[in-house]
Amino acid sequence: MKKATGEAKPGQGDPSPSQLIDGRIKELGDWRGAMLATIRKVIKQADPAVVEEWKWRGVPTWSHDGILCTGETYQQHVKMTFAKGASLDDPSGLFNASLDGNMRRAIDFHEGDDIDEKALKALIRAAVELNASSASRKAAKRS
Repeated sequence: MKKATGEAKPGQGDPSPSQLIDGRIKELGDWRGAMLATIRKVIKQADPAVVEEWKWRGVPTWSHDGILCTGETYQQHVKMTFAKGASLDDPSGLFNASLDGNMRRAIDFHEGDDIDEKALKALIRAAVELNASSASRKAAKRS
């Protein structure tokens, strides 16, 4: 499958990343699709400027000045992995997976789990701020 990172242009025929994510949610057709849809909604509410991408042969990815997080689906859980999660404060204790790594942190959502939308939005906004500050530092070094 061809990697898509932008919106499809009329006549191109390739679906946009947003359309591919819509398709994944629909094809799951169970609690995992509903959970991924809710996660996506929260991400878009937290950062209306977020860019949806489709990476690594089928992983929904959300970016703003770099990757914020991914939404992977497995049989028993939906994993939301924050690319720079180890650098984020998590006062609500949402991170419950990938806690040993130096970069990433993740949240595993299981069937029946409730999402603390307020805390998740705060975590997403912190990830946006971290990416923005990293982008600013890189731009300043090039100047």
